[in-house]
Amino acid sequence: MSSHHIVRDDQEPALIIANGAPCSFDLLGQLLEWSPIVVVLDNAIDRVLQLDIKVDVLLGDFDGDFDPEIYKEKQYPLEIVHTPNQEKTDLEKALDYLVEKGHKAVNIVWATGKRADHTLANITNIVSYRNKIKIVIIDDHSKIFLLPKRFEKWYTANTPISLIPVGKVTGITSQNLFYSLQNDDLILGYRSGNSNHVSQDGIVTITHETGDLLLMECID
Repeated sequence: MSSHHIVRDDQEPALIIANGAPCSFDLLGQLLEWSPIVVVLDNAIDRVLQLDIKVDVLLGDFDGDFDPEIYKEKQYPLEIVHTPNQEKTDLEKALDYLVEKGHKAVNIVWATGKRADHTLANITNIVSYRNKIKIVIIDDHSKIFLLPKRFEKWYTANTPISLIPVGKVTGITSQNLFYSLQNDDLILGYRSGNSNHVSQDGIVTITHETGDLLLMECID
């Protein structure tokens, strides 16, 4: 796996490779094929280079004795972005970088697993950046994204789906989910929509009135 950038237009999602648990080689290859830019966080760079991936941007606070210059020759042309701000995580700073460059969407891998606090913070970034860039977090077991007020998508029967409120979400109604929601509220820590599934092949419709609702397409 040496390259990427088979890109149709400027609307293709960028790709951020964070520093959590790795995903499968096949999944990473599928995402790289359509990514116009690949941003890697500093602590993940050595693992990424072992996979022979072409990196466009190396970003981080470069703590300790980390020397980003040693990667320049092998990854030429490589943009090195030093972000020493300790008020934000490296993933947040990577998102800021893409927003500044005008990107509208990003897929993020290696953002789950390992430390639970990092995983939770990474997932909630989907909400905190909702007005800046569309974020999808992907690993071998799930695809996580923020729902618009009305969502429609075709699924095969029995596809596992979880609805996770960030805070309180009101007025949720679903069609073609096994556990139907009819003007229901979900509240993080009190009532969530975990472990639902699609009733039959066809369109799933989910609407909600207020709040931030995440959808997780799950693979058991």
